[in-house]
Amino acid sequence: MSTPAPNHPSDMRAWLRSRPALTGRGRSVDVAALPAEPLPLFLSWIRLAADQGVPEPHAATLATVDRDGMPDARTLLLKDADARGWAFAGPRSSGKGVQLAVHAVAALNFWWQPLARAVRLRGPVREATPAESAVDLAARSPAARYGVAAGDWVLWRLQPSRVEFWQGATDRRHTRIVYEVARGGWGRHVSGTTDT
Repeated sequence: MSTPAPNHPSDMRAWLRSRPALTGRGRSVDVAALPAEPLPLFLSWIRLAADQGVPEPHAATLATVDRDGMPDARTLLLKDADARGWAFAGPRSSGKGVQLAVHAVAALNFWWQPLARAVRLRGPVREATPAESAVDLAARSPAARYGVAAGDWVLWRLQPSRVEFWQGATDRRHTRIVYEVARGGWGRHVSGTTDT
């Protein structure tokens, strides 16, 4: 039986500890079949998430850093993922746009709860060409384009230097698959762990 929702801040810890965790159905990971680079694995994981009915599997949390080094995060939709990077978009005048103009680095986090899976990426961010940004804006509905000033819409690509795939397990022996750029290519490390 779970603890009732807290009415006082002092009850919060017990209430949080009573919440179910890792309620998704974990999947086994075939370590022997892992690709040499992270993109094919990401594409297979996001497609599986969609096939398994995960709502909005392309939704991700984007973290950036402001001028003073303070982190900031928001949820957005992935626009593409290919050899050029993981793409997202928005106004140049937005908080993320202003922050990326100062510190062109970011992190993306995907969480697919029904599968107890997460993917984390971090690395430099580059602007796409103005033509690519214009194509992305044109693909939005007229209502979503309304009020966007000429030249303000930007398509960015996060070009990861590190990608971590996390497969949760109810026994807390989670699997982590970490790809990192090394000597011009990708290195890979797989580990099981007992932390959350």
